[in-house]
Amino acid sequence: MHAAPIDPLRRRLVAGFACLGASAALLPCCPPRALAAENLDLMIKAVADGVFAFQGVNELLAPENRGTIANIGAVVGEEAVAVIDSGGSLVEGQAFLAAIKQITGKPVRYLINTHMHPDHIFGNAAFRPTGATIVGHRNLPAALEARAAFYLHSFREQLGEELMRGVEIIPPTLLVEDRLDLDLGGRSLELRAWKAAHTDNDLTVFDSKTKTLFTGDLVFLNHLPTLDGSLLGWMRQLNDLAAVDATVVVPGHGPVPSAWPQALDAERRYFEVLAGDLRKAIKDGVPLAKAVETAGLSERENWALFDDYNGRNATAAYAELEWE
Repeated sequence: MHAAPIDPLRRRLVAGFACLGASAALLPCCPPRALAAENLDLMIKAVADGVFAFQGVNELLAPENRGTIANIGAVVGEEAVAVIDSGGSLVEGQAFLAAIKQITGKPVRYLINTHMHPDHIFGNAAFRPTGATIVGHRNLPAALEARAAFYLHSFREQLGEELMRGVEIIPPTLLVEDRLDLDLGGRSLELRAWKAAHTDNDLTVFDSKTKTLFTGDLVFLNHLPTLDGSLLGWMRQLNDLAAVDATVVVPGHGPVPSAWPQALDAERRYFEVLAGDLRKAIKDGVPLAKAVETAGLSERENWALFDDYNGRNATAAYAELEWE
């Protein structure tokens, strides 16, 4: 697949973001160009023609990274722009909006939230002035309502008062029951709501024009997957996810872009190891407190933030697997 020609203005703006060419998203990217807003520089990459993304760092939310730990993106149509996730702080959301304005003067019509986690939605308020419609999974409003107070309190301790200033939990007004197409003018995005996996409100976004798939946190690379939904549900849906006719993927965390469906391989392996270790522990009568100390440990060297999240994953999965 070859990228469509870029007009001279966009070529000047995109130059330095990434190398585009035959099967553009499979080529290594040139050093991206920094765009600054609110004292924050975001390194934006051109993933494919009209498709852009910021790659977050593999860290916990902290004042030092200003919440920029998740991958976020934008797709530019002939008439409008869709943004996929807004980042982990208002400052990041503002910086990303400023970056988009450097790429195109077209309005942001949609802000798509792939799921409920703060590193993906804490920048939502930055897009209020655009009038963008916020889009999310049918379960997202209830999930946000149940967790709003906890998120705002907990992450204030992690990010600090300055970065939490102006952060709001803003629910979607356009819900995806199963599938939904969004028109950007000459370009349609296919949204799909998934059953419980990473969370119970995971949404993917597919740009059929370039065959680019935004998965939210249904796909992790390098960063250990985190479980806040259903391990078994996630594992059951991996084949359906792999069947999406994409060429490249923008995962929720990890390299942007990544090859598809190979991006699922490491995650699938981790889930199988974790589930296998826990099933054996349950069969052998090992209590939860002991089982979570060793479950999945053979994967430790393969993932960033393993020690931060594996115990939580194992605890949640143990409870689920006990009732298989």
